[in-house]
Order: sequence, then C-alpha cells, then structure tokens
Amino acid sequence: MDFHAALAFGLPIGLGLAALGVGVGLGNAVSGALEALGRQPDAMGKIMTLMLLGAALIETIIFYVLAFVIFPLIGKI
Repeated sequence: MDFHAALAFGLPIGLGLAALGVGVGLGNAVSGALEALGRQPDAMGKIMTLMLLGAALIETIIFYVLAFVIFPLIGKI
C-alpha cells in the first residue's frame, strides 16, 4: 500500500474516531448536567454555564483534528 492510499483510508477513520469520542463526551456532559438539574433545579444558571463551557472544550477536539491532521495533508492526497 502506498502513501496516498494509506492517507486516503487513515484520515477518514481518524476523523470518525475523533467524532465518536466527542459525541460520547458531549453525551456524558449533557447527561450529568440534566441529572444535576433534576436534583437541584434552583442551581440551573451555574449548571448550564459550566455544561456549555465543558461542551465547548470537548468540541475543540474536532478542530484540533482538522487543523493538525486534515489541513496540512490536503495537497498530498
């Protein structure tokens, strides 16, 4: 298998695995926030703020994958 074929197969698989990890992480974050809201509804402002901050940090994984894996290799495939 040559270099170009390995890139053509490896990059989508890596991006898919990163997206799967982000989806699981966001699901856990939202699930925990909703459980916390069920226990203490009066703390909604703090819980939602921290959940949104956490979700934004979790989603940066996809941007790192795009920036450091996909974009430098665009001309090589």
